[in-house]
Amino acid sequence: MTREGQAAAVDPSRYGKVAVLMGGWAAEREVSLESGGAVLAALRRAGVDAHGIDAGRDVLDRLREGDFDRVFVALHGRGGEDGVVQGALETLGIPYTGSGVLGSALGMDKRRTKMLWSAAGVPTPPARVVTGEAELVAVQEEIGLPVMVKPVHEGSSLGMARADTLGELRDAWRAAAAFDREVMAERWVEGLEYTASILAEQVLPLIRLETHRGFYDYEAKYADADTRYICPCGLDAATEEALQATALGAFRAVGASGWGRVDFLLDPDGNPWFIEVNTVPGMTSHSLVPMAAAAAGMGFDALVMRILDTAGDCEVAGRIERHGRRGGR
Repeated sequence: MTREGQAAAVDPSRYGKVAVLMGGWAAEREVSLESGGAVLAALRRAGVDAHGIDAGRDVLDRLREGDFDRVFVALHGRGGEDGVVQGALETLGIPYTGSGVLGSALGMDKRRTKMLWSAAGVPTPPARVVTGEAELVAVQEEIGLPVMVKPVHEGSSLGMARADTLGELRDAWRAAAAFDREVMAERWVEGLEYTASILAEQVLPLIRLETHRGFYDYEAKYADADTRYICPCGLDAATEEALQATALGAFRAVGASGWGRVDFLLDPDGNPWFIEVNTVPGMTSHSLVPMAAAAAGMGFDALVMRILDTAGDCEVAGRIERHGRRGGR
């Protein structure tokens, strides 16, 4: 069955008028535009009354004026993936895809994600927030080198770098600080990198990532033609199932819901180390959730419709009631 045929089984009229939010003002704007464009095309192929909105500072006015029934959030980074837009949509009373305000805010905050994971028993590498250059020696003493340096509130590996020496740590901190006032140094874990895509409480097949770069950075994600995405991932069934369960627990621990992705490493002894949650993963030609869905037998258009379903019930009675609260339009 084609990916269009897979999505066509759902009556598109039940979704009403759908806005696809993309672009925005974050550092991941260009990736978001690509994700949103792919989502918009899929929704339209399925017969959904879908409209793309480049989410500028007037986004709330545009949503009110458009009288939308649902929103597909395809915004990456701050302002769209961190609970800001989600809170505004709650105020407007418009159902939206993915995690709510709390899960979005926590998932975007790498520092607090790690704090919650540590409290919940999810294995994650030790880390320290660095607020100034004077603290870099303490990083070396407390965590040791090498470390991964990353902005606390960015995605797509923006501003991230490995540091093997104190000099490299200083340079990496300065580069990360250009993206965010909060910078985190995390113990480097040698091992293979995996990602677990989550869709409505189902963990899709794990993907193992291989790149010639030091880690799966921005270029490896969006530009390199030789990045390898291995699925089946090569783990035995029991191990994969256990890791999927841990990934789902890590996802739930930060209050995330609907759909998303959890990234982790396996060290040479086979121990997992969870490093990040993505509550609005990419939907580009290089993106991992569509790859995992394909491995599970789900085409891109069917995946988009399943994600749209995470926006909640939008039956006619619910729409009439909500529209009445918004002024009877």
